[in-house]
Amino acid sequence: MGGDNDLVPNGSGAHGTYDEEQSLDQLYRDVIFEHYRRPHNKGILPGAQIVTKGSNPVCGDRVTVYGKVDGGGRLEQVTFDGKGCAICIASSSMMTEAVRGKSLEEASRMSDHFKAMMRNEVPFEAPPQVPDLEALEGVRKFSVRVKCATLSWTSLKTGILQYQAGKRGEASADESCAVE
Repeated sequence: MGGDNDLVPNGSGAHGTYDEEQSLDQLYRDVIFEHYRRPHNKGILPGAQIVTKGSNPVCGDRVTVYGKVDGGGRLEQVTFDGKGCAICIASSSMMTEAVRGKSLEEASRMSDHFKAMMRNEVPFEAPPQVPDLEALEGVRKFSVRVKCATLSWTSLKTGILQYQAGKRGEASADESCAVE
């Protein structure tokens, strides 16, 4: 992993003057670096029913997503732990905020939708409860970095599927950084 400035792509996809775009780019970089430096919900979650390890072997990103499911089938608490680039850690931090309190089905759909947004399959719209996700829109321009942004989301979805199948314990989800 290089210096922090090498980790975040330049470009937000915003429309406007050059100065406005530069200001938005800087704001988005700042949001990503804030989540990278001070990630939300980072750490091991004792008693988690969902534990899923994800890796991005080419980039070196490694995350473990933890989830506690309440009696109503909602993600009561979601955390992550691991090491990765700024995009991976920031996206993981934002993911924990986005899915907390959601039903397993809602969280699964959110994971699929986020991955579709990152692959330019649907328009990019950050959910109101996590406006910081908008900072990741510019990552879509760099296909090799999309896997960094989606790793924790893919790991969460894998863990939810394992949990729903009655397979408690650790699961794993690998992502490749290769351009598809």
